Parts: sequence; C-alpha cells; structure tokens
Amino acid sequence: MASSNERKRIVFTGGSGKAGRHCIPYLLSKGHQVLNVDLVPLDHPTVHTLKADLTDSGQVFNALSSHFHLSHYENPRGDDGTGVQRPDAVVHFAAYARNLLVPDSECFRGNVSSTYNVIEAACKLGVKKVIIASSETTYGVCFAQGDVDYHSFPLEEDYDNDPEDTYATSKLCGERCARSFARRFPGTDIYALRIGNVIEPHEYNPLFPDFVNRPETRKRNAWSYIDARDLGQICDLCVKKDGLGFQVFNATNDTITTKEPTAEILKRFAPNTPVTREMDEYEAPLSNRKLREVLGFKDEHDWRKYVKV
Repeated sequence: MASSNERKRIVFTGGSGKAGRHCIPYLLSKGHQVLNVDLVPLDHPTVHTLKADLTDSGQVFNALSSHFHLSHYENPRGDDGTGVQRPDAVVHFAAYARNLLVPDSECFRGNVSSTYNVIEAACKLGVKKVIIASSETTYGVCFAQGDVDYHSFPLEEDYDNDPEDTYATSKLCGERCARSFARRFPGTDIYALRIGNVIEPHEYNPLFPDFVNRPETRKRNAWSYIDARDLGQICDLCVKKDGLGFQVFNATNDTITTKEPTAEILKRFAPNTPVTREMDEYEAPLSNRKLREVLGFKDEHDWRKYVKV
C-alpha cells in the first residue's frame, strides 16, 4: 500500500471501458481514490460513476471539481466555501475506441473535443498531472488501407507518425493538445500513452493461439499487446513520476506475440522495413524501452504465463 503522500485523488474518464475496468482496481490497490467519469456505471462497490458528456466543456469543468462520493458532503467547508478537494491527477481514457463505431466526422469531433476539454479543465483547475490515452494506431499501419509497411523498427516515440485514418488522427491531435497545454502551464505534467492492443485476462486462451500460430494476422498491431492489468501499473507509474512535462510513452508489454524471435518475424513479414537498432531476442516491435527506462515498468503479465505454445 502507498504511503499517505503517495495516495492520490484521481479522476478517471472512461473507466467503465475495456481498459479502465482493470486499471481502476489496480489504482485502488495502490491506495488511490478514484472517481469514474463515464456514460455507463463501473461495476465496483467503492467507485462512484459520474455520468458526463465530455464534449461539453461545462460538464467537464464540473466533473473535475466534483465530490468523489455522496459521503463527501460530510466534509467541512474549505477556504473556497466548499468541501470539494481538487484531484491530484486526471486519467483520460474516454473515447470512441476505433473507427466504424460512429461516422468518421463524429469520431474525430468526439475524441478531439473531449481530450481538449479534459486537458483544459485540468490545467485551469490547477491539476498538475494529466495522463491521456493515445494509440498504437498513430504509427500508421493498424487502420491503413491495404498492406502497408512501417517506416522502421522498432516503433519508438520519436517515430514520424503519419496515419491516414480518422481514429489515429484524432489521437495525434490529442497528443498535440497535450503538448500545447504542457507548454502553456509550466509545472504541469501531461503524459500520452500510445496504448497497444489491450488484452483482458479472459481473452488469452481464445485469442492468443491464433496470434501465435498465424503471425501474418498481427502486423497491424506490430505483433505487440498490453495486458489491461499492466496498463493499470503504467497509469500508477505515471501518477507517481513527476517533473517530465509533456511526454509520450508506448504502453505495451515487453515481448512479441510469436514463438519465433523478433528478428525472424520482421525478416519474414516486413522484409523491406529497416531495423534501426539491435533489438532484444523477443522484444516487441512496438517497443516499451522508454517506459521501462524512464518509469520503471515491470512486465507482470507476459502472455506465455497464460498460453501454452
């Protein structure tokens, strides 16, 4: 359990979704207090869900300056005349999660405006830590038309991201908003997580045998993934690591989703794509090296623990 000065009040948007419903329990296990802001409730006995339309800036400002629970009306009034405590951090995962859920124009509008609104409200309310969900799709292959090659391997945070699809473009716009507000509000840390293919605990057995036996199907995800529980660890590490300003981190597990070593897979399925540095034998092509070196991420849920090959 975290010490009292490490226990944070965290507003988590989109906490009822595929990733959030595993990240929030991890954050709670580390002693943090969490308010979920979503359109559907989270099935958790100690977490309140506040329903809000994040494309409405007024609702966002109110949500980020809200009580976390009905019991907090018992708190004494503060200097501002309320009993509301400012959150220590905001984690923004709410979004249209891919293309073809809504028309492209709505995907772009919803994702960009909600991200802008959340970052703006957090900064203007004095929240010094904001973590936003970007995406593996920003590397330009996941939702590209036809068979498209990456520019180079490994995929790292200094890559020239040039996606052609709406969802990935909306996520790059979110990163740009984050960079802008971090410059505008010195002392505020805003970290963007380029999240890989999220895998929930119950998905290993139905999904990974096919991933392993048919590696040709995994090029769009760069033969990489992130366990939803390890994504919770990443959120916790981001909350705890101060002073970095604007940063981008690939949020993936350590290893490639194949039996064969990384070099063999890349030679076989991406023979025309240059490899710019020596990679570990089974390193994920969507590399989390920066995450490990800067934040101290430790891979706890390697897929080989759950799938026999």
